[in-house]
Amino acid sequence: MFRPTCLCWLVSSTSGGKFRQINKSLEATEPMTSDSPQPADLVLAVLGVGLLGGSVATGAKERGLAHRVIGIGRNPERLQTAVDRGIIDEFVTDPAQANGSWDIAVVATPVDRIPDDVRAIASVSRPGAIVTDVGSVKASICAAVGDFPADGVTFVGSHPLAGSEQSGFEAARPDLFEGRVTVVANNGPATAVSRVSRFWSALGATVVQLDPKTHDEALATTSHLPHAVAAALASILQSDQRILSATGFRDTTRIAAGDPDLWVPILLSNADALDVSLDRFAESFELFRTAIRNRDASELQKLLQDAKTSRDAL
Repeated sequence: MFRPTCLCWLVSSTSGGKFRQINKSLEATEPMTSDSPQPADLVLAVLGVGLLGGSVATGAKERGLAHRVIGIGRNPERLQTAVDRGIIDEFVTDPAQANGSWDIAVVATPVDRIPDDVRAIASVSRPGAIVTDVGSVKASICAAVGDFPADGVTFVGSHPLAGSEQSGFEAARPDLFEGRVTVVANNGPATAVSRVSRFWSALGATVVQLDPKTHDEALATTSHLPHAVAAALASILQSDQRILSATGFRDTTRIAAGDPDLWVPILLSNADALDVSLDRFAESFELFRTAIRNRDASELQKLLQDAKTSRDAL
């Protein structure tokens, strides 16, 4: 039976000890080379060969994690270019065409397509295969995947926090996940969760396991809110002011250059948690506006210092 595996790490936002405990447990986990098949024999499928999918593919190839990488997508011309550039070894436009020959499949399509794509690739995967994803929203994906007959296939949700405003496999890098956090689901079979965790770790990521609701609430503030704020800020710039936009404006609005077709489903898939974060941001913004309107230097100093302390802690 197909088992959708979502995030289940019991985390307290105020407890650094939880993070240390998780890190310790990951350090104690046996390396990926203990899995069967061995990496030299492992076949990887990537459904959606864009920035993230392409980086998974080229990273796995460069690090010797897979001896064959199959790309799956809709555009054969684009996929052939990915083959020509050495990002993938071969491609199909329908998962069924590859006869489920992969050991691990990574679904790297837009979040509103991930549940259907997970179902499609899981339904033709061989028994024992693992399917994971790269979606930046987890609760809705895990709920939508549901449960269906796919003997011996397990889905483990993932989210590498390693995106960029760029898109397409032309921007893919084998070191994209190096030193970056990847969230991995763990409310399913421990062996499957461990295997996916080791896969991301072998790509250079720091793996953290989280409950899907906790993940989405956190990402609403750390990822989805910043995108909305950057977009709102970028939208008020007048054309005759562009020549005067220097480092501060450009740095603050960089992520607003992201593909709207990718970001609309992300923001709407996490709308409830994002709405809470937007309210918190509006309250904070109002404090700044009030201090400035009242020419309250003391309050403004405090607000700026608190913000600096928080930013410096990153």
